[in-house]
Amino acid sequence: MNWVSAERDRINLSVQYEVNQENRTQDWIFFRKIGYKDFLPQSTCMKTTILLLLGLSSFFVVKAQTANKIKFGDVTAKDFATTVYAVDSSASAVILSDIGSSKIEGNSKGWFSLVFKRHTRIHILNKNGYELSNVSISLYSDGDDEELLDKVKATTYNLENGKVVENKLDVKGNIFKDKVSKNWLVKKFTLPNVKEGSIIEYEYSITSDFLNNLQPWTYQGSYPRLWSEYNVAIPDFLGYVFLTQGYKQYDIQDRKERNETYNIIDTRSSFNSDKYTVTSMVTDYKWVMKDVKPLKEESFTSSIDNHTAKIEFQLSEYRRPLTEKKLIETWPTVASNLMKASYFGEQLTTGTGWLKDIIEPLSKGVSGKKELAQRMYKWVRDNFTCTDHTAFLLNQTLKNLVKTRKGSVAEINLLLTAMLKHEDIIAAPVILSTRSNGKVYSIYPLLSQYNYLVTLAMVDGNAVFMDASEPPLGYGRLPLRCYNEEARIIDEDANVISLSANSVAEVKHTNVFVVNDQKGNIIGSKIQTPGYYESMNLRERVKEKGKEQLMGEIKKEMGSDFEVTNLELDSLVLTDEPLGVKYDFELKGEKEDIIYFNPMLGEGYKENLFKAAERAYPVEMPFTMDEVYNLQMDIPQGYVVDELPKSMILKLNEENEGVFEYRISMSGNSISFRSRIRIGRANFQPDEYEMLREFFNYVVKKHAEQIVFKKKS
Repeated sequence: MNWVSAERDRINLSVQYEVNQENRTQDWIFFRKIGYKDFLPQSTCMKTTILLLLGLSSFFVVKAQTANKIKFGDVTAKDFATTVYAVDSSASAVILSDIGSSKIEGNSKGWFSLVFKRHTRIHILNKNGYELSNVSISLYSDGDDEELLDKVKATTYNLENGKVVENKLDVKGNIFKDKVSKNWLVKKFTLPNVKEGSIIEYEYSITSDFLNNLQPWTYQGSYPRLWSEYNVAIPDFLGYVFLTQGYKQYDIQDRKERNETYNIIDTRSSFNSDKYTVTSMVTDYKWVMKDVKPLKEESFTSSIDNHTAKIEFQLSEYRRPLTEKKLIETWPTVASNLMKASYFGEQLTTGTGWLKDIIEPLSKGVSGKKELAQRMYKWVRDNFTCTDHTAFLLNQTLKNLVKTRKGSVAEINLLLTAMLKHEDIIAAPVILSTRSNGKVYSIYPLLSQYNYLVTLAMVDGNAVFMDASEPPLGYGRLPLRCYNEEARIIDEDANVISLSANSVAEVKHTNVFVVNDQKGNIIGSKIQTPGYYESMNLRERVKEKGKEQLMGEIKKEMGSDFEVTNLELDSLVLTDEPLGVKYDFELKGEKEDIIYFNPMLGEGYKENLFKAAERAYPVEMPFTMDEVYNLQMDIPQGYVVDELPKSMILKLNEENEGVFEYRISMSGNSISFRSRIRIGRANFQPDEYEMLREFFNYVVKKHAEQIVFKKKS
């Protein structure tokens, strides 16, 4: 692992750049005094999720000039009076005030530090809100330096006999430290004596020597917030990119400029301490949101983190009097550095002669590049176990991967890429962020946003995506988690590509035949071809739980009135194709005077996919859908149709991006029925939610309707 660590320390994983030697020489004296070591790249410490980047020219519009004047310890009996808050009447806790600030200060190491302060006050309304009394604070360390948590204060207030009683946290013995990873640790504390109705309050500061760790601020979460405020002071000699997202507008946006003098002391010399001053224009930013409703996760959400209102920052440049330097390079430069790195692209092209022994048996008797690519894909897929599905860099050599047969998704797919390239098939790695990891904003090459790697190859003139880390996945397919909009090809051009859920179509066909046998019994058969991803899930379920488990699920869907037999599964081992499902059934029991028959036979929608009355963020389905269900049946012997549901066609919108067909007709002694649900796109904005919800309300209602048969007189 040493070779990996050394290489990673050399190149910043978030913004790839090198020190400008020429500029560094001309300002050598200045950097010697203020700590030129800190001008070198630091490791990435902040995961960034971006939906919207606002230009600073139009970013600040003051909407209100009100201020929050809450002071620590200033809690009175009146503050306990409200037990139900208008912002969310069902809330188990309400964040009354959350105020943060970040600023730059000169330090005693000959450089600058970031100082972050936070003051939070919360009203705990019932026991379900107790979790907010457990406070966790993340701190970064690079092995030499560690962010410092200090000035911690925490108090619980309870109203007893009309008086406010304080319970202060003893910070000396009640702050605990957990090591999360090589670079991250968490310090935790729990506020004392918390009860239903308590008000809790805490504040702390973090001092950081990592200028690329300007703290982000989240305005929205699972609890309502009456006041959320963030203040940031940025000197002109540092440039930051502002990254914002969310759907709620700021109630206050303010920006003011002033001059400030920074005092810098260099105490690292054993002989004497040098003192310096730097004067700079400073811009004070202020962002406030009031009465922020909680954001609760609903169905069809890729990641709730994509939609929370927040602001993040990325250090982008040093300016005078520092050595001027752009810290965010272009994507082609970043991709080039990755392809040269020993923990990424170097192993795709350098010293790959050993792959010949692996590929030679696979290439025997192949009829072309496509068959060879398929064989190599299936060999890698079937012979390696993925131990980590959240990686895009190597933690071991490809040779070692072949020896152990275990590795991350990045290692497995980079091996596949190397094998394809060895056989002169154009191939390149593609990095992306999975749906649960959040969307990326790919204008800036912030590699910390990415957590997955797949292979892209040109085979017989066709672009083919491959992920050999998933054993049930067929050639030319990707897991649904990969379809999260923008991805990036890591080659000399570093082009962005779209992996949109709109491009994934799940098409399902079901054909049902119901007849009267010679004894007058109602019997039938169902033949179904699920969509590809449903087929993949079915294969996994059969593999894990057996065919009988699937039979049991089918019987449950059909209902107790039916006996199910002769389950057949076609293409169970052909992972490139959809699965075929076939079974027979018979209506059991004595025939009543009236028979109620649901033509969907367990395949109908029994409840709305979208239960919430309203939605504050988009619907993100994993694919588009087209489900066709056909039924052809004989009218039961000795019966006539008493009631037949009405046919209808419902369009989702004027653009015809979805349709629900419900067609039923009778001809002689036969009934024909067809249900089709087609949704032509996967993502819908919040203002389209009601339309989508009402659409499926109609589907559920119609799918519940029954044909009524009545015995002949």
